[in-house]
Amino acid sequence: MVSAMVDNNIPVVILCGGQGTRLKEETEFRPKPMVEVGGRPLLWHIMKIHAHQGFSNFVLALGFKGSVIRDFFLDYRRQTSDLTIAFGDRDHDDSITLHSPSDIGGWQVTLANTGELTNTGGRINRLRPYLQDSTFLMTYGDGVADIDLDALLAHHRRCGRLATVTGLRAQSRFGILEQDGEGGVASFREKPRLDSWISGGFFVLEPGVFDYLDDDCVFEREPLRRLADDKQLAVYNHSGFWKSIDTYREYLEINRMWDRGERPWATWEP
Repeated sequence: MVSAMVDNNIPVVILCGGQGTRLKEETEFRPKPMVEVGGRPLLWHIMKIHAHQGFSNFVLALGFKGSVIRDFFLDYRRQTSDLTIAFGDRDHDDSITLHSPSDIGGWQVTLANTGELTNTGGRINRLRPYLQDSTFLMTYGDGVADIDLDALLAHHRRCGRLATVTGLRAQSRFGILEQDGEGGVASFREKPRLDSWISGGFFVLEPGVFDYLDDDCVFEREPLRRLADDKQLAVYNHSGFWKSIDTYREYLEINRMWDRGERPWATWEP
């Protein structure tokens, strides 16, 4: 899936500031978006999903251990490229030649410190100076999907509302028993999809959304409720792959998928 859009400069906001308390086995020394999947940070996977479809202008909302993300990008080329070091003497500095082309070539990455304990709505609100009053994409630093971003954006524009959220069919955490009324089980379904829908992140937002935000709000609470009440919230239903890495179990699951070659979100791979 490669985007038909050319020179698309729509900003992509990624919220990277949460503390990841339910993944503390991996987040004691690094923020959750830097937890590795297949040897690369989860954040890198999320950014590759967007960049492969033509969206490579990123604005990252940093918070908890944000310096880890900052250092990753500041030193990215040297850490991922083949290089030659010509060591100078006391009168000449060392010189470094990078050989391998960068796999993030063409990306623009703005790293914004939005506060260690700031809520999600406050983080978005503090990014306004970097978004140039334009339509922007927004997602979280802990979820991947094989989402078609062009289709999401086209749906948003057809609906003509201030915000569009990606909707997913909820899946039960448990198997469902249908009883036969006589003490037996008539049927059993292992973790079926339910009739309800949940938010999967991957939003499209218009500048008017900032009228619903302040520096202290939780985006998923009052702002989204008010947008829905004002008929300014649309939904784009995604029936493909989606996975959030919120717990250590989910972290192990997605790495096992990667190791088996099951990588439906990695649409950039040949």
